[in-house]
Amino acid sequence: MASVTSLAASVHQRVADALSAALPEAGAVDPLLRRSDRADFQANGMLALAKKLKGNPRELAAQVVAGIPTGESGAVIKEIEVSGPGFLNITIADEAIVKTLAERAADARLGVPYADEAGTTVIDYAQPNVAKEMHVGHLRSAVIGAAMVEILEFTGEKVIRRHHIGDWGTQFGMLIQYLIEHPHELDHKGGEVSGEEAMSNLNRLYKASRAHFDADEEFKERARLRVVDLQAGDEETLALWRRFVDESKIYFYSVFNKLDMDIRDPDVVGESGYNDMLEETCRILEETGVAVRSDGALCVFFDDVKGPDGNPVPLIVKKSNGGYGYAATDLSAIRDRVQNLGADSLLYVVDARQSLHFKMVFETARRAGWLNDKTHAVQLAFGTVLGKDGKPFKTREGETVRLVDLLDEAIDRATAVVREKAGKVGLTEQEIVENGRSVGIGAVKYADLSTSASRDYKFDLDQMVSLNGDTSVYLQYAYARIRSILRKAGDTKPAAHPELELAPAERALGLHLDQFAEVVAEAAASYEPHKLAAYLYQLASHLTTFYDQCQVISADNPVEVVENRLFLVDLTGRTLHQGMALLGIRTPERL
Repeated sequence: MASVTSLAASVHQRVADALSAALPEAGAVDPLLRRSDRADFQANGMLALAKKLKGNPRELAAQVVAGIPTGESGAVIKEIEVSGPGFLNITIADEAIVKTLAERAADARLGVPYADEAGTTVIDYAQPNVAKEMHVGHLRSAVIGAAMVEILEFTGEKVIRRHHIGDWGTQFGMLIQYLIEHPHELDHKGGEVSGEEAMSNLNRLYKASRAHFDADEEFKERARLRVVDLQAGDEETLALWRRFVDESKIYFYSVFNKLDMDIRDPDVVGESGYNDMLEETCRILEETGVAVRSDGALCVFFDDVKGPDGNPVPLIVKKSNGGYGYAATDLSAIRDRVQNLGADSLLYVVDARQSLHFKMVFETARRAGWLNDKTHAVQLAFGTVLGKDGKPFKTREGETVRLVDLLDEAIDRATAVVREKAGKVGLTEQEIVENGRSVGIGAVKYADLSTSASRDYKFDLDQMVSLNGDTSVYLQYAYARIRSILRKAGDTKPAAHPELELAPAERALGLHLDQFAEVVAEAAASYEPHKLAAYLYQLASHLTTFYDQCQVISADNPVEVVENRLFLVDLTGRTLHQGMALLGIRTPERL
């Protein structure tokens, strides 16, 4: 169906047209429309325009009001009044609110249009390291990245996922050599291996090989030679390296599955995936003069990047010993994503502490011509997960918190909350377990996504699984309550009635529902999923006020009022469900 014009867009166009008619010499004018607590909208554009043209803003505002039809049947605007030095306070007609919402309700996409200029975005997120345990530091890249995938795809963008796992480097010489000398360390006892068992195998082997490496000089030398074999493509060495990668994937996928995330094998392209491009990348950079030799290393220098001593700090693409730095891999990945995958946008969901590295990598790629005005790269930099005390999240022993332990505890806490309420709605044990998982994982994701990515946030499970406040549990219970009301309505079905006068709480809920498409578009354009989370929380808050002030199912109300309120409830439920799905959070039917 055709896209739905929001009430804000309709009002904006009418005021802009009236402004142009009142002052044709001014050309196209922005009326500076915004939501207001004094009316539904306020337009402030008259003040700046009158000042520019040396006119009286109240007189200009009066001219604009005279040029806009109001109060008639079918009119979008019910009333406009001039306020203060020349503001316009605008009230929308109830009929227009319900008609616009009915258009949204008739659309499976709730009136969210596809972006006018959709392209191809490669999102680099969820980047664990092979043979290493995932910890709390891996949480944000995975959760934020997955949400951006959903949001961008919903707006029509072609999204290519990339999980740039750490699967290459000198540590593999130690691990592979130890496995050669202890060939059964990664053997499975039979049957399908669990993620925990896979990680246990890897942990045990890593600790044993590290102890051997530190204590035995001869083994240390054999391990270093094994690195040379790995980099040279020796078949036996590569086969053992693949065993580590495959064992790690069993573990990774078990954690991502617990996070309710869809990670696909073809999307996992680690550091090793660009090995064949590294030398050519270096050659191109050197031949074009983008990179130069400095003390034997191939480096890129920047005027604005200096160390504490005031000397330039370069991006090292190739080390003086012939080894490649992270920059060579990242630059090769950019080449691949632009030239082979056809990316218009590259989005890197990476810790803010790596911002300088990516700033230098992106500038290098721009100088090389791989990035330009049509193809750009952005780091969606995220802050740190903190404990309740505001310090980096650690165990009591001072160790990094395992991600799987964090998720299990969230599920346990949430299941306890669900079980406490289960009797009232008659949940089965299976439903309690399933909902506990949905609520627990949703709580973790929402706590992350409701915070601006660039900020640090405190990981507080007590608050996350609370039924009160800005939590996913509050939103999930709002949705479950909606489903309950719709079931209780029986044969009475939701139906829009534009002829009815709306109560204040109905109007507030309706006007907020109408903003959904605008918020999704804004979250996609600015890579800010927290804006969608904030919208959904406000939607649930409007719904709570609506419940308190407007009886939905009541024999005392005319059937048209009941149908119209069920219509508002149903559209709110659909909007909550769709919005939460874009954040990667499930909405159980019963809680």
